Amino acid sequence: MTTGNDFDQIAAPEPTLFSALLVPHRSLSRRGFAVLMAVISVLSFAAGMVFLFMGAWPVLAFFALDALAIYWAFRINFRDAKASEEICVTPSELRVRRINHRGDTKEWVFNPLWVRLDQQTHEEYGIESLYLVSRGRSVSIARFLGPDEKSSFAKALTNALQLAKRGPSYNPIA
Repeated sequence: MTTGNDFDQIAAPEPTLFSALLVPHRSLSRRGFAVLMAVISVLSFAAGMVFLFMGAWPVLAFFALDALAIYWAFRINFRDAKASEEICVTPSELRVRRINHRGDTKEWVFNPLWVRLDQQTHEEYGIESLYLVSRGRSVSIARFLGPDEKSSFAKALTNALQLAKRGPSYNPIA
């Protein structure tokens, strides 16, 4: 055997045609949350004290419960923001990795030659859902994105799938 026929050579890694890391958008930072909760607490306490001096002492407890409910809702919101979705397309595979807020991971691997990108579109709002469909399996993707973002994401992913279906290009000069 000559050195040109060695099968033990390590294959070069495949080029990445498309890669996206999707995370839920949160417009309120941790510092903004602390400021918001401080304002809500002060306003609730002040309003509760007014009712306490008027003799309606149970209202103070309801204001405290309201502030606690708002705090609890934001904590759940921040917890859910830890989720993510990673989509990667190479010439031989399309990989979707979804990580929920607890850190549990689900992963799907598709052959890009057999994958179709489906959309559910609403007349007024635009794209509502994106699905990868292959051999009877369907996986919902890009659930974190809004309709306009889903549209641009769908175009980019469709282009990457078309590149994968076209096959690798050979450049003898490089």
